[in-house]
Amino acid sequence: MRILIKNIKELLQTDDTLKPKVAGTEMASLPTIKDAYLFIEGGLIKDFGKMSDLMDRDFINGLDYRVIDASGRMVMPAFCDSHTHLVYDGSREIEYIDKIRGLSYEEIAKRGGGILNSARRLQNATEEELVEQAMVRMEEIRMLGTGAVEIKSGYGLTTESELKMLRVIKKLKELSPLTIKATFLGAHAVPAEYKKRQGDYVDLVIREMIPMVAGEELADYIDVFCDRGFFTEEETDRILMAGVKHGLQPKIHANELDFSGGIQVGVKYNALSVDHLEFTGEEEIRVLKESSTMPTLLPGAAFFLEMEYPPARKMIDSGLPVAMASDYNPGSSPSGNMQLIMSLGCIKMKMIPEEVIHAVTINGAYAMGVENELGTIARGKKANVIITKEIPTYAFLPYAYGSNKVEQVIVNGMM
Repeated sequence: MRILIKNIKELLQTDDTLKPKVAGTEMASLPTIKDAYLFIEGGLIKDFGKMSDLMDRDFINGLDYRVIDASGRMVMPAFCDSHTHLVYDGSREIEYIDKIRGLSYEEIAKRGGGILNSARRLQNATEEELVEQAMVRMEEIRMLGTGAVEIKSGYGLTTESELKMLRVIKKLKELSPLTIKATFLGAHAVPAEYKKRQGDYVDLVIREMIPMVAGEELADYIDVFCDRGFFTEEETDRILMAGVKHGLQPKIHANELDFSGGIQVGVKYNALSVDHLEFTGEEEIRVLKESSTMPTLLPGAAFFLEMEYPPARKMIDSGLPVAMASDYNPGSSPSGNMQLIMSLGCIKMKMIPEEVIHAVTINGAYAMGVENELGTIARGKKANVIITKEIPTYAFLPYAYGSNKVEQVIVNGMM
């Protein structure tokens, strides 16, 4: 399919240099073209530029193509959501009520709720049921502007169920047009039957789960929840070492509940990203600045759990890049709406609109390893683009936090 989008009010995140990410003060500047066109062919971005230059482009002569008039509308790359848990069974609104009544995330977990609750439900669900539920969520996030998503396991917590989750994600890759990356997160929590035997569960992850996951080529990445009350820095080190030996690049849940050392161990193993980061100080920022690891913030979880937000302003002002993701999951962030994530970035973390757009496009693409094919409007990249509704400026995207500003989403050049 060929598509010409013309009369674009403003084409956002244009890129002639194939930049891999944007950091520090550069995040305050957003490259755009006003009164623009975008031409899509064969699922890829073929060309873009100012409308005044369109008639000089020979490539459109003699071709059949669909024309979309985007007068009054913005066009931008679709969101890259680099951290989700959207394969799960059912919901956990009862725990939501417990939280309203004053119980903390950790207290709910100690009562058998939280991740262990989702694990019990998932172990009893069939692959078909999980695929059906996940596809509904996939369509939901697509309609809200997401074109690429990372999905973690971690609600299985047995070898059989972790493999089941990853097979479901593999099936989603076949069924959904979205770009999907799979992450093995067997070390998401310690199952109840391993209480006071956490080391034995770590051994199970290392000696049985990781080899089977790698043997069936079910995951792109490996993750560990390295935080207070979950997995220690030493345990995380052992798990990541085993994952790397089996060809799985690390991604880390770190410093959501306390200073855990998770950022440092993630950087040690060249983690693609370290995520959450509510507790991030000078030492963590220094370590990240010396690495290629992407700090990824999940303000939806901080909002839902009423926790301290990550120090995004301090991180960016220190020269770091920042990505943002939804953390879509049933317990701590039951929303995959990346438009809301942008708003939280501005309202709660004092990021400016240009910074949040970078955080959910090119830096999000980097955090899931697809920066060479997604995240900017660049020739040769996949045509995953958003056409907004009529809006006055791109600052309106995070400003109007309660409405859907997306009119149409094109994924892989298809409408």
